Amino acid sequence: MEFDKMCSYEREAEILKVLGHPVRLKIVGGLMSQSCNVKKIWECLELPQATVSQHLALLKNKGIIEGRREGVEVFYQVTSDEARRIVGALFEAGPCK
Repeated sequence: MEFDKMCSYEREAEILKVLGHPVRLKIVGGLMSQSCNVKKIWECLELPQATVSQHLALLKNKGIIEGRREGVEVFYQVTSDEARRIVGALFEAGPCK
């Protein structure tokens, strides 16, 4: 087995840690297809707004998502190519059961 000595894998490992929570994984999976505001996200997840906001803050702090203000609403979208590849690979394996 040969390892790529030029790649540290630290960024990918950090993304995997953040995505290791089911709620954050659902958020990123949903945001890969379209941007959404906080209200729509917490309604879809059926979770309290404060809980969703905490998860969004962590994803934003780790550079996985970004928010775009439109009037009084903030719309989130996935901006990390690494996160897109990781989550995309999970979803390629088939639908969640």
